[in-house]
Amino acid sequence: MKKVARVLFILFLFFELGWSQRGSQQDKSNIIVVLQTELGTIELAIDCVHAPVTAKNFMKYVDGKFYDGGRFFRTVTMDNQPKDKVKIEVIQGDIDSTRRKDVFPPIELERTSRTGLVHKNGALSMARGTPNTATSSFFICINDQPELNLGGKRNPDGQGFAAFGKVIKGMDVVKKIQALHAEGQSLEPPIKILSARRK
Repeated sequence: MKKVARVLFILFLFFELGWSQRGSQQDKSNIIVVLQTELGTIELAIDCVHAPVTAKNFMKYVDGKFYDGGRFFRTVTMDNQPKDKVKIEVIQGDIDSTRRKDVFPPIELERTSRTGLVHKNGALSMARGTPNTATSSFFICINDQPELNLGGKRNPDGQGFAAFGKVIKGMDVVKKIQALHAEGQSLEPPIKILSARRK
């Protein structure tokens, strides 16, 4: 019985070590970015494994300090999109407008079918026009937004948007921004992004 117990204990330790190593590897796949806004702090987990192209693009703007002096300029609520049959809830941000001439080339659209990252509450995603046109503008989902995934009807092309991370702290700040005064969907005034840094 003692031998059996010892073998079971060793097996238990083996599996525990394996799971802890997998957990630490998974943690390393996410980069934490701290967005300081004039209304408070939002922490983002950037998924470099499942959405490598989009994550790398976003981090180029973060590391280049493009978002310092940027702003959240758009809020989409259930009440301010009367012409849209498919309604969503997001806030949208972008870089410092004086640096628009320095933006990087547009990136390939990493569809949700490829990444497995869908637009749930708190999802971080790239804004775009047609596919493969995203550069620096991003949005954060308030509540689940399946119509932003591949096959969703929010964009007429049905290709969805590229989710590449999520809010891990500060959804209260996101909701506060969404609820602010807007002219149509334009925040008046916009909310300043003071800085964006790796944690």
